[in-house]
Amino acid sequence: MTAVLGFALIAFTLIVVPGPDWAYILAAGARDHVVVPVVSGVMVGYALITLVLVVGLGALVAAVPAVLLGLTVAGSTYLLYLGWKTVRSASAAEYGQVQGALASSSRAYFARGVGVSALNPKALLLFLSILPQFTRVSAEWPMPAQFAALGGIYIVMASLIYLFLGFAADKVLGSRPQVAQILTRVAGIAMICLGVGLIGEQVLEFVS
Repeated sequence: MTAVLGFALIAFTLIVVPGPDWAYILAAGARDHVVVPVVSGVMVGYALITLVLVVGLGALVAAVPAVLLGLTVAGSTYLLYLGWKTVRSASAAEYGQVQGALASSSRAYFARGVGVSALNPKALLLFLSILPQFTRVSAEWPMPAQFAALGGIYIVMASLIYLFLGFAADKVLGSRPQVAQILTRVAGIAMICLGVGLIGEQVLEFVS
């Protein structure tokens, strides 16, 4: 129980730090009034990362540079694409159309949410470096079950915080189109910067 509570505290501090998840959820909530499909998709992405650890592939992925490079390129490219679309949708000319048209496709929001978290190499490395610290070899539960439990705790906590974040953006900012447009544009730029940052890290590692 001490390990679980310690992990929950660490998980909370990680969840409340803004990142790609925050940017996407805030943009979708404020601009399109879509929250549940977005958060559900992000959580499924984290569930997939947890599954990778449960079946023992996490260390293998991190140890093979080519796999990690491919994941980084895919994740950064997706963030660049999603950020570009988000910035475009924040323009005054398109805002009304986007708000009505995109909000009708829950599957698209769900799929994008999965991509935002599942294709984030930082999330995989984060889980790989932190979860093992809170497992116990002497525990009655086998190691895969411990990984699954810790990953489940993270997902439950993140879903509650992200739902609050999304609905707050919807209610507080969604009724203020100009503010929502500004937030959407900032969120899109943040995604682009994060994507460029991921690529930049790989370039620096390659050069060094």
